[in-house]
Amino acid sequence: MEVGKLTVQARHKTGKGVARKLRARGHIPGVCYGTTVDAPIAISVNTRAFKNSLDPVKRNNTVIDMTIEDDGNPARSVLVMVKDYQVHKTRRELTHVDLLAIDAEQQVEVEVPIELTGKAVGLVTGGQLHVVRRELDIRCKPADIPATLSLDISELDIGGVLHVSDLVLPPGVVSMTPGHMAIITCVAPEAEAAEAAEVEGEEAVAEASAGDAAKKEGGS
Repeated sequence: MEVGKLTVQARHKTGKGVARKLRARGHIPGVCYGTTVDAPIAISVNTRAFKNSLDPVKRNNTVIDMTIEDDGNPARSVLVMVKDYQVHKTRRELTHVDLLAIDAEQQVEVEVPIELTGKAVGLVTGGQLHVVRRELDIRCKPADIPATLSLDISELDIGGVLHVSDLVLPPGVVSMTPGHMAIITCVAPEAEAAEAAEVEGEEAVAEASAGDAAKKEGGS
């Protein structure tokens, strides 16, 4: 079993009874849809093979070369990413997966974790860190999706803020989040609560304004 490789079987029967039988033999029902397939394809996925196909760092951002086998028909290859999945409420086991068929030459939008590196200078003088966002929405081609985005906070002092614009993005990667949005702040202990509330309030206002602007553009 190889990271980025997965073989599944086309599924021609649906319903709770079929899904129950699949899970009994270590499979889960799934569906593949997207721009590179004519219509949604119902599939049966080996749960262990699916988990092993995911990069341990990129996880859902793994680009998977998936082969769909169909009895009596030629197998077909589709490039996919995880779009969504369902987990059993109590057993915490996978119960269903949605796979998005993608084009290697077309950009996709994904969420990538931000990795903070270094020790903020403000911590030495008693400051406290407040992380505003831990992930960033980006757009790029599938092959250019980074595992993480690194941000050096070594020079962050009390009263300082690092923004999305302070991230150095890899070639071909574009942020979908405005550059003025805060990622992390360093505040004096007594000001931490007030500072956190103020930054979160500004973030909420900015995001609401962006949403209103998008609605106006869509309605024009």
